[in-house]
Amino acid sequence: MFTVTNTSSAWLLILLSGLLEIGFSVSLMLSQGFSRFAPSVIAVLAALLSIWLMSLTLSVLPIGTAYAVWAGIGAAGTAVIGMLFFDEPTNLARISCIGLVIVGIVGLQLQTKA
Repeated sequence: MFTVTNTSSAWLLILLSGLLEIGFSVSLMLSQGFSRFAPSVIAVLAALLSIWLMSLTLSVLPIGTAYAVWAGIGAAGTAVIGMLFFDEPTNLARISCIGLVIVGIVGLQLQTKA
């Protein structure tokens, strides 16, 4: 149905799917074990859309790179959201580790052949 044919489009979809992964994670927490309807529906829809968008990129990007970048965006983004909005610990070590994840994401992206 939808086909991705170039790396620029693929990276845009990976970014969007990573942002949806953040939405999934936050909604999952807000659903309180799927006991709250609206956050539960948002979590399921965000997860499905995130995975689908990432899957579209696999005809152009290597699976290992696509998955690592997708998961890294989700992990780093969710950690930042947790610190900003959910009173999770904020310290230099934690921020440094998130920075390392971001450096890894950029590094993997730069290593992908155009």
